Amino acid sequence: MASLCGLVLAAGAGRRMGGPKALQRRADGVPWLAHASAVLRAAGCERVLVVLGAAADDARALVPAGDEVVVAEDWAEGMSASIRAGLAAASGAAVLLTLVDLPELPDAVARRVVAAGYGPDSLRQAAFDGRPGHPVLIGREHWGALAAELRGDRGARGYLLAHGAQEIECGDLFDGGDVDR
Repeated sequence: MASLCGLVLAAGAGRRMGGPKALQRRADGVPWLAHASAVLRAAGCERVLVVLGAAADDARALVPAGDEVVVAEDWAEGMSASIRAGLAAASGAAVLLTLVDLPELPDAVARRVVAAGYGPDSLRQAAFDGRPGHPVLIGREHWGALAAELRGDRGARGYLLAHGAQEIECGDLFDGGDVDR
């Protein structure tokens, strides 16, 4: 199968959290960044890109060895800037995108999304009891159109809906909840 690139979005200021989520750690001390990267690697990502922005210099120390840092200089614009920066640096047939604020996301969710197969035209995402969530798998053929459409603090949801992204139900594995506070 063609190569799969992992993408961790971790550029935000985390205003509701009281600081950048890229600096957070789980109760067991594992940095959220390290957990997100491990989930992507367990799903088969050969290359993992970590998109940083707010507190990028501090967060860089928490990025696992072997991962590549991409700094979204315009991170304050919102999630759209992070996705564009990540897609611009990505390689391979598809990216598997996840958020840093899913510190309890099990590897099994990412593996299930990838197990459905992927290629340059793929478009799918995890769903949790029918609610769309992460990770999201985006084939290379969609990168340019998606990047051109993104604005402000909105992610890819509108694009995924408009282009018929396949939902992979994972509610039996996780609740899909992110951590905002």
